[in-house]
Amino acid sequence: MLVKVIQVFPQKDYKIYVYFADGRVKLYDASHLVGKGVFKALEDMDFYFNRCTVLNGTLAWDVSGIYDPANCIDIDPVTLYNESIEVEDPLKDSA
Repeated sequence: MLVKVIQVFPQKDYKIYVYFADGRVKLYDASHLVGKGVFKALEDMDFYFNRCTVLNGTLAWDVSGIYDPANCIDIDPVTLYNESIEVEDPLKDSA
């Protein structure tokens, strides 16, 4: 299965809305990663919010500040797809 992330929106509680290329919107809970290994950086809320992006076709945090796909913390898109709950698009009614 080819899974591609096209957009992400981080929330205060380490939950992230993840938009997939197949049109699904899912909510991923990253709280279990915070403080562990490379994810220790997520303890810094400025880093968590401002470096959260899409790199390598998945949810990532830009480490370098120049959006280098080789210098990021990312999560396998299949893991995101399988471990997230499907939700309504939170931006659906804001247009």
